[in-house]
Amino acid sequence: MQQVMEQNSTPFSATSHRLRDKKVADLMANKRRLVEVPYTASLAHTMNTLVANQVLAVPVAAPPGHWIGAGGSMIVEADRHTGAVRKHYIGMATMLDILAHIAGNDGDQLMVDGGGSHDLEQKMSVPVSSIIGHCVESLSLWTLNPNTSIIDCMEVFSKGIHRALVPHDSHIDNVSGAELVESASSYRMVTQMDVMRFLKEYAEASTELNDILSCTVAELGAVTERVYAITDRTKVIDAIKCMRIALLNAVPIVSASSANEDDHKQLVNGRGRKVLGTFSATDIRGCHLVTLQTWLPISALEYTETISASPLLSSNPNASESPSRELVACRVDSTLAEVIDKVVTKHVHRIWVVDEQGLLMGLISLTDIIRVFRHAVMCETS
Repeated sequence: MQQVMEQNSTPFSATSHRLRDKKVADLMANKRRLVEVPYTASLAHTMNTLVANQVLAVPVAAPPGHWIGAGGSMIVEADRHTGAVRKHYIGMATMLDILAHIAGNDGDQLMVDGGGSHDLEQKMSVPVSSIIGHCVESLSLWTLNPNTSIIDCMEVFSKGIHRALVPHDSHIDNVSGAELVESASSYRMVTQMDVMRFLKEYAEASTELNDILSCTVAELGAVTERVYAITDRTKVIDAIKCMRIALLNAVPIVSASSANEDDHKQLVNGRGRKVLGTFSATDIRGCHLVTLQTWLPISALEYTETISASPLLSSNPNASESPSRELVACRVDSTLAEVIDKVVTKHVHRIWVVDEQGLLMGLISLTDIIRVFRHAVMCETS
């Protein structure tokens, strides 16, 4: 899923080129070299890589000529001078893939006294190549040319593609969309969050986007009203299973029905419920494997509250410096600028839309933001 985007130190001037003239290369100025794992890496090693680099997904590299790439892709790293292929990227390994594997059909066995820890160790010892394809996202591996316009990049990301590899040394011009075939000496990763950071910086330095950014999310049609949720009584293991089945990276935690009508092992319609928190794939990423088995039987709400209050439970060495967990939400009358600011400053990939009483009204994802923003730009300039 994702490279860490360092803060861009190069400010935009008020007289900068129009947004239509910006390219994917403008998103890559401070991106470091690609973080990846070999196809032989265990899931435990893969998770450690995600934690150490604070990323949500990594491409999986294999020797050339032995694998079919995700979605039929042929994205290879080759020697710049000879053209000899060194490796083939066969797919993405995301936290949701790992969660799907942990839950599996025998996920309940992880909670059985006496054998859970051993079972979890076995699950996490399999090679990462064996889980590629558990989730849709890992089956789609794309590239974006550095000379692709940001507007065209937004079109790709507005269709639900979360990230793409960008070749470091491409000389092709006027590439309009994502590609499944690419050969380059090295790659970097561009993500939906990179686009959000870029738009925030661009807007702060120019008035060009003011008319669009001042519109409310309701006016722009950015709110998805149907929201699947788990209740405050849903166990961690059941939350993971729900996310695996629905292919969701995060779900809101809502108050259980007072009529006791909920099945706490299933997703519920969250609309109109009180939002208590968020359970996401990143919550599992921050937990040591040796403690994960202990937490599977408790409620997801208790788990999220515990890991936010106890940095010692996290495998992230900088966890003690992180602010306590908070619910990132907005209202239907929040402006697009306000929502983008929250997304970037809180580094979240979705925002819950609530009313005055904190009842859930919908959600806004990065895909939604990019979709409505691009549509507004195209309408404004057509």
